[in-house]
Amino acid sequence: MNILLLGAGGREHALAWKIKQSKHCNRLYIAPGNPGTAAIGENVAMGVGDFSAITAFCKAQAIGMVVVGPEDPLVNGIYDYIKADPALSNTIVVGPSAAAARLEGSKAFAKAFMERQGIPTAAYKEFTKENYLDGIAYLKAHALPIVLKADGLAAGKGVVIAATHEEALSNFEAMILSARFGAASEKVVVEQFLAGVEMSVFALTNGRQFVLLPEAKDYKRIGEGDMGPNTGGMGAVSPVPFAQGAFMEKVLERVVVPTISGLEKEGLVYHGFVFFGLINVGGEPFVIEYNCRMGDPETEVVMPRLESDLVDLFLAMDQNRLSEVEVKIDPRAAATVVLVSGGYPGEYERGKTIHGLDTVFPAETMVFHAGIGQQGENLVTSGGRVAAVTSYGESIGSSVSRSLQAIQKISFENMAFRKDIGHEFKP
Repeated sequence: MNILLLGAGGREHALAWKIKQSKHCNRLYIAPGNPGTAAIGENVAMGVGDFSAITAFCKAQAIGMVVVGPEDPLVNGIYDYIKADPALSNTIVVGPSAAAARLEGSKAFAKAFMERQGIPTAAYKEFTKENYLDGIAYLKAHALPIVLKADGLAAGKGVVIAATHEEALSNFEAMILSARFGAASEKVVVEQFLAGVEMSVFALTNGRQFVLLPEAKDYKRIGEGDMGPNTGGMGAVSPVPFAQGAFMEKVLERVVVPTISGLEKEGLVYHGFVFFGLINVGGEPFVIEYNCRMGDPETEVVMPRLESDLVDLFLAMDQNRLSEVEVKIDPRAAATVVLVSGGYPGEYERGKTIHGLDTVFPAETMVFHAGIGQQGENLVTSGGRVAAVTSYGESIGSSVSRSLQAIQKISFENMAFRKDIGHEFKP
């Protein structure tokens, strides 16, 4: 089978690495890809939002499966666009319809869905310019801290946890009146703050059946000790030590099963990954958010721990066989540490030459390219998050240590990374 993978980051490099191992994969194309994916399959100079070019390519190259990495094309309807073309009606698209992708595309839609399905989540209210003054009054009376979320897509940066009412009010004004996150913050969801440890659970579903993949925990804050502004993710670990036993039974019973059955009840077409962003509050799971695709950098620890053939799982999804599938998971831990450009998530410079990526790393370590470009014979930085260094280990601590050792061989000007990934779980 010829497979087209859409995306260009570390998540897509990890997905390409895993897909290429499948016995079902004949030719693998990645659009637009990066230098890391070019070593696995064939990169195609095509944007993830160019739906007409994507469908034309699928026809020309006899693509049997399209795997969608990032959220934008899903929210904008790539599933529906491909399926509406009679010549591609049998093409498997790994990703939900636009209607179902609103679970990620609109925080307000997701919260209302959770309310309808009885899924535990933080109390909330939503505000726009029309009821802006009501929002001001609500914030002034709200208990601290206060969580403010841009309703739409904001590249993982549209969440503010305000420690004071003044901070909440200034961010509320910046989001709604000054369009801090563009159209994404025309509506703002104000949430109750939940104190606990966050984690991510991943399911693959066809909207009726599902299987769970390895769970993970990512680290969003730029600074060690979970300080500073949110980023797209500075690292991740898997497994999550408390994600077992009674807690995971609650996750399945109260979150995963009601979500999947809710998709079916509400007629939402969903053939792909569901990302459950959870928080463990005293042993009770609450949903912080849904994503309609795999997370980044969580994919960089989930795919290495997945022993099952990923394309096999996609075929089972398409053929309504997920209930018959047993997912095999590597018992080792995995940890990824993300290398970022100095200044990220604020202003940063691109085009810095990267050294050491051609190093022969130990078998337990792999480097996934993210914001990396090619400039002549050199690899250079092209984004805020540059690379994800993932290692296996007997424990989270040993896997983090191996990644940190490998990072000593890599360098670029103003390179930054966190040394405390997995800090809660180290012995």
